[in-house]
Amino acid sequence: MPSKNKTEPALRWLLPSADPQPAVVFDAAGRLCDWNPALHAWLQAGTAPDELLPQNWAHLVTAVLTQQRAIEDVPVATPDERQLLWTFFPLGEGHVLGRARDATDMLQTYQQAQVARRLYRVIIENTTDLISRHTPEGEFLDASPAAWALLGYWPEQLRGTRIQQLIHPQQRDELMQRYARALEQDGYLTVSYQIQHRDGHYLWFETASRATRDTYSGNVVEVVSVSRDITERVRSEERTRRLQDELTHATRLAALGELASGIAHEINQPLAAIVNYASASQRYLAAMPAQGDTGQRLAQGLARITDHAQHAAEVIRRMRAFLRKGPRNAQRVSPAQLAQDAVSLCAWEARQQEVEIIQQIPPDLPDVHADPVLVQQVLLNLLRNAIEANRETHPDAPSQVVLQLSTEQRQVHLRVIDQGPGASAEQLTHLFTPFFTSKADGLGLGLSMSQGIIDSFDGGLEAYPAVEGGLCLHGWLPALVDRQEQSTET
Repeated sequence: MPSKNKTEPALRWLLPSADPQPAVVFDAAGRLCDWNPALHAWLQAGTAPDELLPQNWAHLVTAVLTQQRAIEDVPVATPDERQLLWTFFPLGEGHVLGRARDATDMLQTYQQAQVARRLYRVIIENTTDLISRHTPEGEFLDASPAAWALLGYWPEQLRGTRIQQLIHPQQRDELMQRYARALEQDGYLTVSYQIQHRDGHYLWFETASRATRDTYSGNVVEVVSVSRDITERVRSEERTRRLQDELTHATRLAALGELASGIAHEINQPLAAIVNYASASQRYLAAMPAQGDTGQRLAQGLARITDHAQHAAEVIRRMRAFLRKGPRNAQRVSPAQLAQDAVSLCAWEARQQEVEIIQQIPPDLPDVHADPVLVQQVLLNLLRNAIEANRETHPDAPSQVVLQLSTEQRQVHLRVIDQGPGASAEQLTHLFTPFFTSKADGLGLGLSMSQGIIDSFDGGLEAYPAVEGGLCLHGWLPALVDRQEQSTET
């Protein structure tokens, strides 16, 4: 075993006493020749220098002399729980110098950093939010594995890609300008926007970003972002807004029902008086001598006055009951007869606008179960909308409106096709929305209430562009099947 005593005092000049790092000198046999005061200060009472050395220091000395190179950072744990790192290098003349440094704090810091790094990696790899780093221009520097679950891209695929390529085109320019301005001025920004998944569909993202600045210039050199998918939240908010709109609509309909009640009370007597006077005039006219063609036209006009007044009174009564959710007068009715009656009621208006209503009603249409007055009101609304649409496109020329009835898959279908300007894609999405109208003097309730009436009888109402231009309003109601027909099918 090498000696623990100092030998060859002539070498003491190799170890400056002012050196703050502990140092020792070995000979070629691996014996300790000398050590400096700094190492002596580390020695506790009764301890020798070799207790601070690596256990294989003799082999290390031999390796240094043989290979004529330094061996660095050989760790040693001291009895007092310090961590030393030794470096051995040749001195010449067959001697080796060993120098130690206390790396306790450094190694503890390194170990803590390793633990923190593992912890951060576990968090980043398992979080459902997307953590990413970007250049100020928006180029991905790195991204967490959540990129695959959220966007369908692996982090390696995103590196070098600009985030502008994924943002919805309608939001891209404004959003990037806002980002640049906010990160430069405030250093952070939280924003919601639409981003494209790899499959092509768009998601709603909420991203919180913070800028990293250069220490000397203060310029933004990097941006760290945390993004999460808020698509379901946006959809939920949209559903809530729709429910609020429907609640507002219901409130307005309730108010409209109260208003209809007051209007019905006020005009019931004038309508009854109109019917009575028209009926009396008809009787007086019938008692008079024959008046020829003029008398027939007068009698026809009085009959129409009576029909329209009675229809107006009945419509007000039924609409009031419908809006108040009162009992409906649903019964078996002929859709062909309802269509013909509706054409008759708006025939005068059609003639005034030079609109010809072409009826395409096949024979033997099945009956439907509905309130005849309410369904007739729907037909009148659709026909009047078509007449007004034709007036926009053909203000001074004759035009046509087609009223089609057909049977398809145990349903009676009706289509009102006009030659008007039609509707844009955006207008079609809102056409049946309450209080939406493209007319300057419209209320936007006609089509909405018509759809509600048809829906209440298990039918439907929709709109789409007609084949030859204009708009097609398409409604349907379940057809009634006779017992005999039903038994035959069975």
